[in-house]
Amino acid sequence: MEATVASWGSRMRIHALAFCLAVLAGAAPPAGADTVLTVMTFNVWGGGANEGKPVDETAAVIRAAGADIVGIQETRREGVDCREESCPPDSESVAARLAAALGFHYYDQAKTNDALWANAILSRYPIGAATPNDLGVAIDVNGRRVYAFNIHLTDFPYQPYQVMGIPYGDAPYLTTGAAAAQAAEAARGTGIALLVQDLKAANGADAAFVFGDFNEPSHRDWTARTAAAGRHPFAVDFPSARAVEAQGFTDAYRAMHPDEVDEPGYTWEAIARPADVQVHHDRIDYVFARGAGLVVEQARIYGEKTPQADVVVAPWPSDHRAVVAKVRF
Repeated sequence: MEATVASWGSRMRIHALAFCLAVLAGAAPPAGADTVLTVMTFNVWGGGANEGKPVDETAAVIRAAGADIVGIQETRREGVDCREESCPPDSESVAARLAAALGFHYYDQAKTNDALWANAILSRYPIGAATPNDLGVAIDVNGRRVYAFNIHLTDFPYQPYQVMGIPYGDAPYLTTGAAAAQAAEAARGTGIALLVQDLKAANGADAAFVFGDFNEPSHRDWTARTAAAGRHPFAVDFPSARAVEAQGFTDAYRAMHPDEVDEPGYTWEAIARPADVQVHHDRIDYVFARGAGLVVEQARIYGEKTPQADVVVAPWPSDHRAVVAKVRF
């Protein structure tokens, strides 16, 4: 009996090893098996070029995260004429160089509209057709139909600064939550409308993700509780994240970290001192996920130091922190 048990165990170990080798070789998992993905949003700050940093530092962050699909923003360097109201880029996208460094596929989102500013999507898996407004792409994940959407909304006017009395261009200060929500809708509503149009392509997909630098906090963060904690003067029902959730998406970070007071998850700004009165720290970078039976298993902030980041990568190449989520579907 002992020999029989040992032989059975050996066979099981051999089968398990064969399965792992097949997965590593890129073979599809058995039919009916769950798919597990690590997905990421990362404003790469020109691939570090805005601070003269090599693109290898950005690739190292993505590699450390173990990401399978990444939405990146600011793939191009800010131009010399960059101002609060307008900031045209003046360099080539770093997406191709990042993809080559990682061995990934990539798609440069080249259209010009209110939801894009130097965006690209990187993927371990083959990338298919883009959506009409260039905000998303189909991805074949071992035969499963997945969509990745990636947006970068305007930062002007920037309502947290307007509320906190921090000068930013000629934007007026705001004194009520209703005024801040209305200003956010006016600034980013057209970009969100373009996203909602493109999301139709993902209807019936096995999974869909929205990545982005929204340049806007979430309604889940600027609450009465965080106002009472002294983070800001009043609650604001910010509209952009709410609009994405209305399409059936889950905010991956808040799903795993529901206490907005104890775990704020700040992604902006990574280079300012916490006590700098000319900056208001906020969570403005997001991973949203949707799919029948999809479960968010983990969501973490990657950045330059603790306690601001759950995972530290040094050197850190961006003025934003990244959001990384593990999902199963």
